[in-house]
Amino acid sequence: MSRQSCYPSDLTDDEWALVEPLLPPAGGGGRPEKHPRRDIVDAVLYVVRTGCSWRQLPADFPPWQTVYWYFVRWEEQRVTLRMLDALRQQVRQGEGRDAEPSAGVIDSQSVKAADTVGRDTRGYDAGKKVPGRKRFIVTDTLGLLITVTVCAASVQDRDGAKGALLGLYLTSPTCRYVFADAGFAGRLLGWAADTLRTTVSVVRKPADQKGFAVLPRRWVVERTLAWLTGHRRLARDYERHTSTSEAMIRWAAIGLMTRRLARGGQPAVRQGPRPLAYQ
Repeated sequence: MSRQSCYPSDLTDDEWALVEPLLPPAGGGGRPEKHPRRDIVDAVLYVVRTGCSWRQLPADFPPWQTVYWYFVRWEEQRVTLRMLDALRQQVRQGEGRDAEPSAGVIDSQSVKAADTVGRDTRGYDAGKKVPGRKRFIVTDTLGLLITVTVCAASVQDRDGAKGALLGLYLTSPTCRYVFADAGFAGRLLGWAADTLRTTVSVVRKPADQKGFAVLPRRWVVERTLAWLTGHRRLARDYERHTSTSEAMIRWAAIGLMTRRLARGGQPAVRQGPRPLAYQ
C-alpha cells in the first residue's frame, strides 16, 4: 500500500504517470517488491529537495537502506540518463521544437564541499574563491539539462568542459553547436572542433557594458543553475563520489521537467526571439 503524499516534493498523479513508464521493469522470478516504486522516487526527490541525509528520511518513507539501494541500482542501470533524455524530448516537443536539440549552452558552477567529500576530488577555485567542487552542465536553448560533469573546483573551465562536451557528443548526436562564456575560450575551441566536430561559440560581454546585464544565450544556462541550486542537497556538495553528485543533479532536473510537463506551464522567464537555425 502506498503512503499518502504529504510533502511538496512528492510526485502528483500526473507527474507519476510520466515517471513510471521510464523506470526499469521489476526483476522476474524473485520475491515481489515490498515497497511501491512511487514511494522510492518520492523519497529520492525528498532527499534532493530538502538536503537531508539518507539516514534522516522521515519514517513514512520506505527504510533509507531500501531507498539508497534503489538509488544506486538505478544509477548502475543508467536509468536517470534515459529518464532525462525522454523527459527533455517531451518538453521540447510540447514547446514545438524538434525532439533533439541542434544547439546547447555550457557553463560551470563552483560550490563549497562538505567534510564528506574526499580530498582527491575537491580543490580551490582561485577565481571565485570557493573551496570544493565544480559542476559543468550543458543545456539546450530552453535550459533543459543534457549532461553534467562534476570535478574538483581547481580544474580550469577549459579543461573540465571536455568531459561535459564529450557527454554531449555521446548523448545528443544532433547538438554540434555550443554557446559558452569567455572562460571557455582558448585551446578548448580547437579541441572540440577537431575531436568532437563541435563548434564552441564564445558569447562575450559588450565592451561598453557596465554593471549587470543579461547576455544572449548565456542567461539560459545560468537560470538552470539557479533552478538546480534551489534544491538544498545541491546548495553545496555532500557526496563522497562525483558520480553521486552528478546523479543528484539529474534527479533535480527530472523533478523540474516532470513538474513542467504535468502543469503544462512555461518557465518563469520567457525566452526572446531566437534564430531559426538553432532549436
